[in-house]
Amino acid sequence: MTSSSDRSPAVDVRASKTYEIRTYGCQMNVHDSERLSGLLEDAGYVRAPQDADGADVVVFNTCAVRENADNKLYGNLGHLAPKKAARPGMQIAVGGCLAQKDRDTIVKRAPWVDVVFGTHNIGKLPVLLERARVQDEAQVEIAESLEAFPSTLPTRRESAYAAWVSISVGCNNTCTFCIVPALRGKEKDRRPGDILAEIEALVAEGVSEITLLGQNVNAYGSDIGDREAFSKLLRACGKIDGLERVRFTSPHPRDFTDDVIAAMAETPNVMPQLHMPLQSGSDPVLKAMRRSYRQERFLGIIEKVRAAIPHAAISTDIIVGFPGETEEDFEQTLHVVREARFAQAFTFQYSKRPGTPAAEMDGQVPKKVVQERYERLVALQEEISWEENKKQVGRTLELMVAEGEGRKDDTTHRLSGRAPDNRLVHFTKPDLEVRPGDVVTVEITYAAPHHLLAEGPVLDVRRTRAGDAWEKRNAAEKAKPVGVMLGLPKIGAPEPLPAVASGCGCD
Repeated sequence: MTSSSDRSPAVDVRASKTYEIRTYGCQMNVHDSERLSGLLEDAGYVRAPQDADGADVVVFNTCAVRENADNKLYGNLGHLAPKKAARPGMQIAVGGCLAQKDRDTIVKRAPWVDVVFGTHNIGKLPVLLERARVQDEAQVEIAESLEAFPSTLPTRRESAYAAWVSISVGCNNTCTFCIVPALRGKEKDRRPGDILAEIEALVAEGVSEITLLGQNVNAYGSDIGDREAFSKLLRACGKIDGLERVRFTSPHPRDFTDDVIAAMAETPNVMPQLHMPLQSGSDPVLKAMRRSYRQERFLGIIEKVRAAIPHAAISTDIIVGFPGETEEDFEQTLHVVREARFAQAFTFQYSKRPGTPAAEMDGQVPKKVVQERYERLVALQEEISWEENKKQVGRTLELMVAEGEGRKDDTTHRLSGRAPDNRLVHFTKPDLEVRPGDVVTVEITYAAPHHLLAEGPVLDVRRTRAGDAWEKRNAAEKAKPVGVMLGLPKIGAPEPLPAVASGCGCD
């Protein structure tokens, strides 16, 4: 909690100060950026328009898991240096995992940076910006442990109809390729009552889809001493009136138990979708990665999920070229891909993560070999994704209309939405107005590897409170005044938004 001495004095500035946040990395970082936006807007800043030539405050929310993450950051900081020199009062802040890791190095390499903050103290950003302005020197503040759970902070959600809900932070695993536990800390769980209260408040605002978020989401409960806490949480979500869709990411095979599968199958609003990171199909490589499962265990989970939820779409993460990986090891990965028949796979070529044990391992695989294996894996997965998508042709699906997911929607006169299993579907625009968050029923007519088409007429349109919330939010954005007072940042949870009036449907 921020002390009274840390609070910024009220500043009577009638001309709005604008901000821009540049986010890199995982869903945790995306959710943290929503918090950073909420904090800045609570302090009186306004988001810079997309066509604006720069902002008064630019925040980099960084990731540290890539070998070239620091090069990317310093390259971007270098591009901003002349802009800052030409714009008096402009401030630059760097937060997130790379800031937690590099600390004072950032200001040494880029002395024009004003604020450096870590993963544990994102709530301090407005205070640090004000302190840097008043004292005219860089502020570097890295907390070693979590100061306040992020969900107690103000939020500016990117979507009016879907929301992240963080159930834990940190991770207790020790995967040799991952630096996240060192930067995010040990797992810390929220109380179930606090999570459910946040979800209920979101639903009251019009949200109809939530994604439960954690570094190792199904390990939830280890910090509070309840091994079945995650399955209980899923079932409790099923009792929240108006909550139509529940998803979660990312689980770990080690902690994926039968009670979770049962909860998924028996809770109607838990979607038939699962993201289950494989990383490698080779037992020796999994051991070197310190992944506490083996190929047989992984495929056993997939088999159980498919038996309980036949239409489940399962996706995964795979690393190609981990140190010591042989051709035989890689063939085992291809075997698992053929057996599991993933709807989608996020494939990565191994790159050294500074500060991880794997970076110092013998047997680093030559780049040329990694590239060749990677191309074979991608080709196989593309073939499987297409075959699995073709099975959807002829099915009638309910889609939640999405915003900004169809890059060609304007030229094709289509709209886009997500099926219950999270497949992306582009559908013919109906005569009746539909809004993001509304629900349409369509018949799938064509399949591509990464999307589906519903080229016939929309069979049904259900206007929802989520669509009402989107419409209300857009109207409010357009009506915002040009000038905003800059004032004292609020401490603690934001005041709840007023409940959205019911629309034609329920969410």
